[in-house]
Amino acid sequence: MSAQGLRFALVVSRYNELITDRLREGAIQTLLRHGADPQSIDLYLVPGSWEIPLIAERCARSGRYDAVICLGAVLQGETSHAQHISSAVCSALMRTMTETGVPVTLGILTEATFEQALERAGGKAGNKGAEAALSAIEMANLIKTSVGEKR
Repeated sequence: MSAQGLRFALVVSRYNELITDRLREGAIQTLLRHGADPQSIDLYLVPGSWEIPLIAERCARSGRYDAVICLGAVLQGETSHAQHISSAVCSALMRTMTETGVPVTLGILTEATFEQALERAGGKAGNKGAEAALSAIEMANLIKTSVGEKR
């Protein structure tokens, strides 16, 4: 699980910033702990989770990154708006990953309450930003070392 020599794009929503700041910090610290060069981590801030797929796709298609880490928080309100946003964002990110072959990891929380999201952004439930970074490291290494390799 080494991030040494790998390049990462972090696409982070500014909306629900108290939560997404914690997710971003967890992701960056995880990448650094696993050997990533700070200069190999590019941060892209977007207004909200809805905007994440566009920038994630551009990053994946750029050829500059071994993985794209997407971080955000969509909280359930009184309508089904959050469910529609979450579903569309997840579908778009999956499509980007399968079409480009670049790992796109999902650290977008979809909690019922702000408190639940805080718990998953560095509280008792861990830090989903850190988990998304670990997945990015693992997938990037898997692709570089074994997938598509002639035997």
